[in-house]
Amino acid sequence: MKLPNGNPTPPPTGDQPRPLASSPGRESQQPAAAVSARQQLDQLKVANRETLLARVAEVINRQPGAGAQLLLEVRGRSLPVQAAVGDTALEPGDWVKIMRAGNELQLLGKLAPAQEAGIARALAQRLPWQQSIDAGLVRILASLTQGMRPDAGGSAPPSALQPQPLPAPVRQAIEQLLSRLPVSTNLATPGASNEAGQQVRQWIAESGLFAEARLAQTRDPALPDLKLALARIITTLLTQQGNGPEQFNRLTPLATPALIQAPLQFPNALAPPPPQSTAEPATVGQMLRLLAGMLNRITVNQLHSQVLSTRTSADAPAPTATLLLELPWVTPQNEPRLAQVRIEHERQDDGSGGAKRAAGIAEWRLSLAMDLDDAGPIHFDVALRQQQVSARVWAEKQATLAHVQQSLPSLRQSLSDLGLEVTDLECRRGNPKGATTRLEHRLVDTRA
Repeated sequence: MKLPNGNPTPPPTGDQPRPLASSPGRESQQPAAAVSARQQLDQLKVANRETLLARVAEVINRQPGAGAQLLLEVRGRSLPVQAAVGDTALEPGDWVKIMRAGNELQLLGKLAPAQEAGIARALAQRLPWQQSIDAGLVRILASLTQGMRPDAGGSAPPSALQPQPLPAPVRQAIEQLLSRLPVSTNLATPGASNEAGQQVRQWIAESGLFAEARLAQTRDPALPDLKLALARIITTLLTQQGNGPEQFNRLTPLATPALIQAPLQFPNALAPPPPQSTAEPATVGQMLRLLAGMLNRITVNQLHSQVLSTRTSADAPAPTATLLLELPWVTPQNEPRLAQVRIEHERQDDGSGGAKRAAGIAEWRLSLAMDLDDAGPIHFDVALRQQQVSARVWAEKQATLAHVQQSLPSLRQSLSDLGLEVTDLECRRGNPKGATTRLEHRLVDTRA
């Protein structure tokens, strides 16, 4: 590798920065390559001797003792480089400090693992152990009438393994959880828009996604929250068994097979669970494992939201704030159901979106998926940018599709009455493919 003045590059020694060629080839012998390198660096608005951070997007080719070909993400753009990295081990997702030196980049050092790398690792550890919230709630609520079976002991007679009524503290903890779940009849009842909006805000706040933040603010042990309510049931069960938290940590969580197959697809519409009457009474150990899987599911949604909210790429240099929520409710028969909600807030502050989006204009996107008893699976995609709104509705049942199509004119009028310009409004048959996040080493990417 040559320096811009044509002199050979001395081998890096000691703390000397290692050069990164911003384009392949020998620049002193190929002026066109040097011009190309200068143009690329000028387009990134990197001044000479300026230092900045870059993210290793891909290690294209690693040659022992001879450097590596890397793809860096620098200020929202991809930049291929030939790097003399020496003993520095670089992997996708690493952050490095670089400096422009003429028409080259010099590697000043690798940063310590970023916080998002730790979040991605914590997420990957919990992925195989997720229990769907609605299926878990079916088993929990069924125990109110069926009771629970004791765990089998070595010499316990069969009569001792019959379902036993719930201890009063356990029943109380479950009933408190049930009392906070919205009922479908209340959600569907027409009322004042302010009251409906307040109800939805409360539903989202108590979904478990913000459990730790809310608990840090109030320190109320009885704070209404789905994740905290599940934790209270666990604590009560362990206390009744004379066990402590260490016993719970040894349990293997029960997982839902469909969530194992597509653990990071969201929304990931799952079929509604069977009714409570068909559920077998669970043992105390099975219930604890089930609750562990449900806690994992909520935690996965929390970590998944954080990963997506901090992720950047060449196509999306600014992170998109993302919330992934699962909102349970019950039917009038106390059968649990689930709505999956994905909320994204994207802001382009520097005009990097080009002609697609003006600088500084935020866009909100909402995806809502649920499986209704009569209407079947239904999915909504809504996008809002300034006063412009677009919406697409997907339905699997032909009758539901026809009903939604008949309602589109009135929906368009309602949106217009709110002062919004409806740019697109349509209904389609089927179910869209949800966005899937891919974890590869410490690189997190999303494929729609």
